[in-house]
Amino acid sequence: MRQSGAMPSLHVGSSASLLAISLLTAAAVVTAAPSATAATVPSPASSFTVPGVLSAVAAAPSGDAWAVGSTSGKTLIVRWNGTDWKQVPSPTPGTSPELSSVAVVSARSAWAVGGYGVYPHAKTLIEHWNGTDWKQVPSPSPGTSPDLTGVAATSEANAWAVGSDGSRTLIEHWNGKAWKQVASPSLAGSAVLTKVAAVSARNAWAVGTLFTTSKTLILHWNGKKWERVASPAPAGGASLSGLTALSAKNAWAVGTTGDCGCGAGASVILHWNGKRWRRMASPGSATGAWLFSVTATSARNAWAAGFSGCGCESGSFHPLIVRWNGTAWKKVPSPNPASGGTIDGIAAASAASAWAVGASDGKTLTERWNGSSWK
Repeated sequence: MRQSGAMPSLHVGSSASLLAISLLTAAAVVTAAPSATAATVPSPASSFTVPGVLSAVAAAPSGDAWAVGSTSGKTLIVRWNGTDWKQVPSPTPGTSPELSSVAVVSARSAWAVGGYGVYPHAKTLIEHWNGTDWKQVPSPSPGTSPDLTGVAATSEANAWAVGSDGSRTLIEHWNGKAWKQVASPSLAGSAVLTKVAAVSARNAWAVGTLFTTSKTLILHWNGKKWERVASPAPAGGASLSGLTALSAKNAWAVGTTGDCGCGAGASVILHWNGKRWRRMASPGSATGAWLFSVTATSARNAWAAGFSGCGCESGSFHPLIVRWNGTAWKKVPSPNPASGGTIDGIAAASAASAWAVGASDGKTLTERWNGSSWK
């Protein structure tokens, strides 16, 4: 397992599920897609099961989707072709390589990020889909424990990746030719960024946690530099692990308060209205509810996902999916494996199509929204 400021995802059935942690970083960032009608679409077989975990998913309006993670000590990338999920060969450098986030630019361009190696020789990992193959692309690896956990892109010449180098935030930018490290705001104490979302070349967000004070951390890119923006700080501390942005006046961030290992985790949902970040009421905000990922296609259609329940026994954690209908967040029924499970990434292409991925009992988990229910 790589060593970094961001702890590994919590997955039922793995050794990581026994850890009491204050931050989970498996979530997907998906660029906004045009809304569609809520008509029910056919629900093909959507199951993909291999040993390991799917940490993130990205969906395109065309119906194409990518999911990334790790399996048996190797990177894992799978593609939805409209009928089923198929594993696609992906670079697997060094030791313990993992992919934590994926973003789609077009049918011929997508990015996946993560890391490999162990302290003090860990390295960032960035891979690119060129329409035919996934190729590793050189990326800055500052310090002894760099790791990338979020990626977003708006064009072939504008992509962002975020993460940490131990206790420091790490931001990298793709300018169409190379990935380069970009200065982060100076922060007092230990901090980590978990996810990034981009609206345009001049408007992007990144979220994470200030470990020293256990407070939410939100940064904004204004086209020239990254600056910290005020964000709600729930009592008892909180971390943010999911982010999506639709426009300059509409963005969502999700996470949790407290520490699930202590039985005190409660879900957190924040909304940007163009002027400030505000905490929203959320179902699953009772003890033992965490949200890892959020996605949106319109002002009236957004999804967030994670898990509910706390404990160390198999089956203690249950997938949690909630939906924004333009007025309120409400819990939506979803498949609940007998052995329990977590949803680490969620992505929507339209009101009638969305994907959720994660892990259950040491194996990958995939679920699909067909416009009326999760299957």
